[in-house]
Amino acid sequence: MNRLKLLWKFMRGNRLIYLGAILSIGLATFASIINPLVLKISIDSVIGNKALEAPDFIIDGINRIGGVEFLERNLYLSALVLVILTIIQGIFLYAKGKWSAQAAESIAKNIRESLYDHIQHQPYGYHVKSETGDLIQRCTSDVDTIRKFLSIQFVEIGRAIFMISFVAVIMFSLDFKMALVSIAVVPIIFTFAIVFFLKVKKAFRLSDEAEADMSTVLQENLSGVRVVRAFNKEKFEIDKFEEKNETYRYLSYRLIKLLAGYWALSDLLCLLQIGAVLILGTYWATTGNITLGTLVVFTSYEGMLLWPVRQLGRILTDLGKSLVSLERIEEILESPIEEVKSNELTPNIKGHIKFENVSFDYGDGNEILKNISFEVKEGETIAIMGQTGSGKSSLIHLLARLYDYRCGSIKIDGVELKDIQRKWIRKNVGIVLQEPFLFSRSIKDNISIARMEAKDAEIIESARVAAIHNVIEDFERGYDTKVGEKGVTLSGGQKQRIAIARTLINNSPILVFDDSLSAVDAETDLAIRRALEERKKGVTTFIISHRVSTVAGADKIIVLKDGEIVQVGTHEELIKKTGLYKRIWTIQNNIESEIGNIV
Repeated sequence: MNRLKLLWKFMRGNRLIYLGAILSIGLATFASIINPLVLKISIDSVIGNKALEAPDFIIDGINRIGGVEFLERNLYLSALVLVILTIIQGIFLYAKGKWSAQAAESIAKNIRESLYDHIQHQPYGYHVKSETGDLIQRCTSDVDTIRKFLSIQFVEIGRAIFMISFVAVIMFSLDFKMALVSIAVVPIIFTFAIVFFLKVKKAFRLSDEAEADMSTVLQENLSGVRVVRAFNKEKFEIDKFEEKNETYRYLSYRLIKLLAGYWALSDLLCLLQIGAVLILGTYWATTGNITLGTLVVFTSYEGMLLWPVRQLGRILTDLGKSLVSLERIEEILESPIEEVKSNELTPNIKGHIKFENVSFDYGDGNEILKNISFEVKEGETIAIMGQTGSGKSSLIHLLARLYDYRCGSIKIDGVELKDIQRKWIRKNVGIVLQEPFLFSRSIKDNISIARMEAKDAEIIESARVAAIHNVIEDFERGYDTKVGEKGVTLSGGQKQRIAIARTLINNSPILVFDDSLSAVDAETDLAIRRALEERKKGVTTFIISHRVSTVAGADKIIVLKDGEIVQVGTHEELIKKTGLYKRIWTIQNNIESEIGNIV
């Protein structure tokens, strides 16, 4: 029921169009069932001499134009009526097709936009856990399944209701016994369709999920194509894809067999029904129990009646698919978005930061950070070092409110971080991530994405500070050079420096370099740090790095181990103390000395 309510919500603004489509199919159906009655009257009462038998509104119309005698003298009018009815039917079928397709496309657009908007506002943790291929599947294939159902099958429900209602009434009014024969298998097919619906719904879910798994493998392979090539893993990736593809093929084939079984059995029942009507109808017509015109009406109506009933299986099949797709879409839309409180603050951020006894875990009870306490004054440069998994990136994620801390306090310029609006804090905390992501756009667009109104001079200045301007100038199209998906046409260092320029252009009072200088050589690293120092002007800077030469000039160095602060001080202070920092410094110095001797 919730899924139908969700669909009804998405239909907002298109409900009247759908109503028009349903009314159109009703009128087209009505026109189609009049055709056999015209043939019956022509055969039995105009050409033959039987008394006029038809619904009252038809008899009244014939009497107004001069009765059966008039039609006998002008037999062409029967053919003309058939032509007019066919044209009317065509017009309303066209209107039905146009309006249902128009509404379905609009509804699909609404669903896509709602999904995209909802996904954009999901917390960082949601995207960490979600599979990209599965999300793409839900936003494309599942939405398209719903669109097809609304465009084609939804209005067919109205057609089936109109057809069964009109035809059943007319058939019973003409001959009760023939009517019973004509609808004998309808309850059987209807029951069979319901049972089939329950089976096919489960089968489609399995097939849909298998397609999502296959899409995920494909997406990961295309995204990591350079890794696949570098490690010569093409065969491994092909085997993995073939395994998912085989599962999808098996489940899809199983679904097709269910469909084939339904259509074969329903076809058999329908043909038996038509055969029974023809045999008994012919016998009763020859014995005088019914007229020839009545036999023509019943044989015509039999096809009209059985088709929508038989179509009920297809309608229920597509309904089952659509309900599964709606359920998968609903799972996304029901996942909570980042909470936005009306009383959240947007203070003037300068860069004074204070951590007090902050502890954090990812919800599994395994603490990543334990009782972290330190203070950073406005304009200071703080370096954070530590082993892999010591909690360096987690600490920065808390600062940008990608995650919220559960214990302790983080204050920025005296304001509790949890009280500051997420969008506001992220606007004022510029982060250059360890793994930079570039969009498949020009270099200029990638740099200015943080501040779309930035002028060319500002873009160039940010690129200069990031030590990438001269490299960009050497490209054939300069700043208009397309970087390819995820920046695949650039080297790791070039991507990293463009990402740095993108962050710098926002002029954030707090800058974070999350091991983002690791992909550049020592000389470029030094050039970037010197340029940053020149334009610093009160900017609070965090540098996460494993390279001592990168952090040596920081005002304060924090050393983490297993989520705890084990050392704090300047470079000069820490190299005089026994501890982790000194060991790293000694190892790196020895390596540099050995390299120097070799050179």
